[in-house]
Amino acid sequence: MEIKINTIEAIALAVAVFYFGVLCKRKFKFLYRFCIPAPVVGGLVFSIISLIGYCTGAYTFEIDSLLQKIFMLAFFTTVGYCASFKSIKRGSKDLIVLIILVAVLILMQDAVAFSLAPLFDMKPLLALCTGSISMVGGHGTSIAWGPIIEKTGIAGASGIAIASATFGLVAGSLIGGPIGRRLIERNKLMEKQPVSDDEKMLTEAKTSEKLLSSNVIHGIYQIALAMGIGSVLSTFLESMGILFPPYVGALVIAALLRNIADFSGKFKINFVEIDVIGQACLSIFLAMALMSLKLWELADLAIPMLIMLFSQTALMILFAYFVVFRFLEKDYDSAVITAGVCGFGMGATPNAMANMEALTQRYRPSHKAFLIVPLVGVMFADIINTIFITVFVNIF
Repeated sequence: MEIKINTIEAIALAVAVFYFGVLCKRKFKFLYRFCIPAPVVGGLVFSIISLIGYCTGAYTFEIDSLLQKIFMLAFFTTVGYCASFKSIKRGSKDLIVLIILVAVLILMQDAVAFSLAPLFDMKPLLALCTGSISMVGGHGTSIAWGPIIEKTGIAGASGIAIASATFGLVAGSLIGGPIGRRLIERNKLMEKQPVSDDEKMLTEAKTSEKLLSSNVIHGIYQIALAMGIGSVLSTFLESMGILFPPYVGALVIAALLRNIADFSGKFKINFVEIDVIGQACLSIFLAMALMSLKLWELADLAIPMLIMLFSQTALMILFAYFVVFRFLEKDYDSAVITAGVCGFGMGATPNAMANMEALTQRYRPSHKAFLIVPLVGVMFADIINTIFITVFVNIF
């Protein structure tokens, strides 16, 4: 039986899945303690229910994902509105360092794949599908490169890459929060770092649970405006042959509007309300994304592949904890960024944002992290990864 869920029903289901995740975090304190995002908890439970239906042949779900993209676009627009010039200036050093660290991570992921391949008599290009193609690359890069590798005579590369990306998406969503929490608690980072004025306003707003309805309305208008102009910008860049994810245009326009408002004083950006709206959009988007996970794809992974993927998970944990955090400023922002790197280092940028959101909800906001991570995850990681993958594919 195929259960079709239309656009409106998909939103309602995503909200229900999110609330189920919140309930689980209240009932099972370890989920809250280790900062596992509520949409991840609820979404994984729903995907397991889908897996049971698929395996038994009793039912399958067909979910309309049209609004999933809109919620993702709206969320990244809110990230842009929270990016003041002061934040950009304060985070410029960490941005450069993180770009270098991501390049190192990509090389290490591929090195792990290549080093384990001979143990299982596996061809290097097939092993590469469990490396940076599916880890930093995620589903998008896996879908793009799988067929290319198959053209070299390696059958099943697409299936392995997509299944590996699914594994990484789940793993990256589960390890980021606990790593960030341990760094914050062990190093007592909440006591050592001053809080910016923007972050103070966000903390006070969330603590008081009071928002001005008029500001919320104008916040929605401002998000819609940046999304529209950003869409035009993205279309223009695409016509020039410059390809970026569709939400980059909206993020850039929102950031420009925020800084024009800051320097001119001619109009006001209600970034506190916009940030709250962004949290809601991220939760619904991520719940919808995880609801659509096809866990049965992991059945295609044989024992050697699983060993390689668990090795990638171990690498990500060690690299994040002992390298990323220590090469940054070793402060609260660095811990939140580290949790984000776990998200896009094994999955996708929205998962990185969810990891960081889970931490900032428990502790306090981090504008620096929410600015740097999407810039690296969206703009630089894929570019660097594509260069390395191209080199390795041509070598082997």
